[in-house]
Amino acid sequence: MATPSIQTPLPDEIASGAAPGQLEFTPQQLLANDPHEEPLIAGGVLCHGGFLDGDYVSPRCLFRTPAIQNWQRRLLDEGHALISLPTRYVPPHYPNYAQAKLLLQQGVVDPITRSLTLISIVEGFGARIRDVPLPDLRGEIVENIDGTALAHLDQGLLEAHARDEAGHRSEGGHKQMWEAARDLGLDKPEVPEDVLLQMMSGQRRSRPERAFPDLSERMEALISVMSNVMVIEIFAEDVFEWAKQLLGDPEVSADPAAGAAMVAHIQSDEKPHVQYLRTALSELRARTLRSEDGKREIPGQQVVDEIFKRQLRGMATQRPREQREQLRTEVRQSFEDEARATELARQFDSLDSGWVFPHRDDEPIEILLETA
Repeated sequence: MATPSIQTPLPDEIASGAAPGQLEFTPQQLLANDPHEEPLIAGGVLCHGGFLDGDYVSPRCLFRTPAIQNWQRRLLDEGHALISLPTRYVPPHYPNYAQAKLLLQQGVVDPITRSLTLISIVEGFGARIRDVPLPDLRGEIVENIDGTALAHLDQGLLEAHARDEAGHRSEGGHKQMWEAARDLGLDKPEVPEDVLLQMMSGQRRSRPERAFPDLSERMEALISVMSNVMVIEIFAEDVFEWAKQLLGDPEVSADPAAGAAMVAHIQSDEKPHVQYLRTALSELRARTLRSEDGKREIPGQQVVDEIFKRQLRGMATQRPREQREQLRTEVRQSFEDEARATELARQFDSLDSGWVFPHRDDEPIEILLETA
């Protein structure tokens, strides 16, 4: 998908903000910033956002936030629902706060450094969302999509998401902010050389079988990507709380106030991501999809619910299992002294929350639906 052509907006177009009930927006509007007085500097890098009266102001929300609220309100007023997921399906971050603190107190810094570095790398890869090839939405959806989040995916929404994650031009984004949070809390630790290798080893997965081959490949891929990213963004709430607690702990953090604050800034920035994705998926869910050959019509609810549940189950089971296995192995290899390493592993495992996904593979899972 091509980056939206951004031209200099008229002053009154931006300064006025969104009108009540406004449903149509230009890319310039959806990428416009709220005013702020001071910039955000993270690790010596000028980043997006800034401060107004001492409070952090997230980027690109002047129109984006009210736009999402207006699209959601319209959907609810029409009698449809907003999709979400039950909190019981959200796996706690591994290692949890108590386990991570134990490692830092024992001088085992690499696992936490690696975890925070991987998060920053993943954020940088978030820029790829702008490159998702969109289907012919107006041709493959039976109903009209004017005035929806769906119609604005390539009109600023995906581009804003990409810029938030990876930065834009000379301006840093979440990648640089996570690196700064890591360096503030862990006092600029040496980054393990195997970070990228470990990350790549966890990405070697076979291409999943298509759930709805009658749909165009682009339509099914779009729904899969949006579902996957939405699940990741919701799971990230637990990561934010973990990082704020750990990097804000004066017993193990070199700069607890600044480290926790940086994570809180990122957490604030992520809220529009969850909301526009759940809005677009809910709009698809409320509509009817055409098969690629145009001969069949498939209820959007059937398609979205099935794909969303597949993505949710995979993200909540496979990835946590892989992370657990890797980290437990690393803890056992943390000291040359075998007795010391064994004792640390015992203490580490004793602090495990014991969380497991609440359904067997053959059991159906549920999704949350918010109605007016």
